Amino acid sequence: MRVALYQCPPLPLDISGNLQRLNTQAIEAAAQGAALLVCPEMFLSGYNIGAQAARALAQRSDGPAAHAIAAITQATGVAILYGYPELGADDQVYNAVQLIDAQGSRLCNYRKTHLYGELDKSMFSAGEEHFPVVAFESWKLGFLICYDVEFPENTRRLALDGVDLILVPTANMEPYDFVADITVRARAFENQCYLVYANYCGSEGDIHYCGLSSICAPDGKQVGLAEQDEALVIAELNRQLMSESQAINTYFKDRRPGFYSGLVK
Repeated sequence: MRVALYQCPPLPLDISGNLQRLNTQAIEAAAQGAALLVCPEMFLSGYNIGAQAARALAQRSDGPAAHAIAAITQATGVAILYGYPELGADDQVYNAVQLIDAQGSRLCNYRKTHLYGELDKSMFSAGEEHFPVVAFESWKLGFLICYDVEFPENTRRLALDGVDLILVPTANMEPYDFVADITVRARAFENQCYLVYANYCGSEGDIHYCGLSSICAPDGKQVGLAEQDEALVIAELNRQLMSESQAINTYFKDRRPGFYSGLVK
């Protein structure tokens, strides 16, 4: 399966403009044979927009933006995972991502569970314990958002649930280049799965994003990598490579879970 990620500067407060960008990138991803396109965190609205704007732009998971993106997926044949401010049935605003397949069906909505700093916490409520696993093109997909991936427990629980591809929309900024460059590769390697990390580049207010979006393989290699500029990155996921890597990196067979009970204290 070929997957694509879109690294771009934020276009804050402009849902219409971001839908236009998304349509353009989905057309290009389709032309290059990608089945799935992953966008950054809060792609529809921008990330550093403040609580008032986040609430004003928040939509239901089946709102107008979801219908517009479903039309894009149907027209291009490319499934899309996008970040957006979700207005929940409880009237809370969540930092969410949603996956819509090439038939326009909403397959999954995931809410960020680990909020980073005052910016996140001032805009959003934290998601509850809901870590869905979605079957897609014979792959099992799991979902995290930005700071979530920095907690090894999150990726490990997904791997233990059988996930072989973790999708991580993010809005990672300087000086946390280490996370984009090293941490996400380690998460793929230690869990023997693929991981797609779709970040912003450029600036948004006083935030300077570090780019370095990547598609990481189970052997820890970056099979797709963006640098600091806007880019559509596409890579082929290789199931044979995954099997070969799992055969020599036997973390799951060698685990001793009885030793780890203290981790939840």
